[in-house]
Amino acid sequence: MPAAPHSDAAPSADAPDTEDPLGFEPAQRLTDVVTRLRRALRSSIRTDYPWESLPMAQVELLQTLAAAPLRVGELAARQRLAPNTVSGLVSKLLEAGFVDRQADPGDRRTARIALTAAGHQQLEDWQRAHERRIATALSTLSAADHAAVMAALPGLEHLATALAGPKES
Repeated sequence: MPAAPHSDAAPSADAPDTEDPLGFEPAQRLTDVVTRLRRALRSSIRTDYPWESLPMAQVELLQTLAAAPLRVGELAARQRLAPNTVSGLVSKLLEAGFVDRQADPGDRRTARIALTAAGHQQLEDWQRAHERRIATALSTLSAADHAAVMAALPGLEHLATALAGPKES
């Protein structure tokens, strides 16, 4: 059975919670919404904040490094990327001055990657720009939609944790 065309119409008040007004399975609908949300955020941040040029993969590395310096292999494992991919991303961040290499106190043969002051500032600027963009968009929603988005956050956080899988040591 083909999926129903996209509609912004709200489900009727007497429709059961299990009924999907778009005709999608819940996982398919969530996948679609998350994909469109990520695309809209990426697009809007470039439009509203043209100075923001970091690719999302680099931002995610900065976010991971904000907690603590890590070796490239540890970063790769946490980001679920190949070590050579992470090495390339780290090289770009080194060139930009957002990270530096530090001696690893546990193994002098390896280095840990750490955020610099410029990296912390870049990450903070990126975070604030996104918060402003999302706050502006939230303010355009109806009170009911705003409340629904806020009510969904704990469940979405649990879903993100479940998708991340077991923590690597």
